[in-house]
Amino acid sequence: MIILGLDPGLGTTGWGVIRSQGNRLSHIANGEIRTDAKSPLASRLHMLDLALREVIEAHDPDAAAVEEVFVNVNPQSTLKLGQARGVVLLGAARAGVEIGEYAARQVKKSVVGVGKADKTQIQAMLAILLPGAKIVGADAADALAVAITHAHHAGAKSLGEQAA
Repeated sequence: MIILGLDPGLGTTGWGVIRSQGNRLSHIANGEIRTDAKSPLASRLHMLDLALREVIEAHDPDAAAVEEVFVNVNPQSTLKLGQARGVVLLGAARAGVEIGEYAARQVKKSVVGVGKADKTQIQAMLAILLPGAKIVGADAADALAVAITHAHHAGAKSLGEQAA
């Protein structure tokens, strides 16, 4: 299964693509989609949509995993994050892929084993889980972690289905 992990943001959306074969994971690609902060909101959302479409077409994922919105102190930031997340969800749905959504705490627990892990701990575990992967930035790392979380949950789900 090819899984596209997405860490949505209006300024930077991280993406990471992994292959999951049973309990084996391998890195395919990762990157960050950046939008111009000086552009109008609608233009930035359109730019995000176009760039995400290219990523999906290039990697043809079977599934997508998206980090859920967390509430910031600044309501304006939360709203912009929600709009970027909507574009990401729409892009994945348009491609016809299964979509999983995961809270940040769930992602940290899945990858590191602790729900309060910091970015350094996540990146250290990514180096172990995806050896040799050249990760382009913190948002791409977070996206890979979301993809890994989906792989773990998809694997657990299929094991449950086999037992039934």
